[in-house]
Amino acid sequence: MSVKKAVLAAGLGVAVGYVAKQQIDNYQKITPEKALQQAKETFKKQGPISGSWIYMKPEEVERNGLLYNAYRGGVTRNIDGENKQFEFYVDVETGAVIGAVQTA
Repeated sequence: MSVKKAVLAAGLGVAVGYVAKQQIDNYQKITPEKALQQAKETFKKQGPISGSWIYMKPEEVERNGLLYNAYRGGVTRNIDGENKQFEFYVDVETGAVIGAVQTA
């Protein structure tokens, strides 16, 4: 009987752990690395990227009258033989690029 209880306890532990991980993943904010990856994928649709960076600490940003917690980052692209730099903001909650401007 003790083997059955041990197997049942182990199975219950695995199930609870799985459910807990799913809940944490649903409420966890996006990491800076993932935010940079998503921003790079967005910029790559317009052409190749030669460099990128991101600040690890989120900032409060206002866009169109709305406040966002966002990561600030940048990418460098080669356009017509010239390196062009773009700065962007990525929403911490969704990972969406909420703004981008060419800086150089």
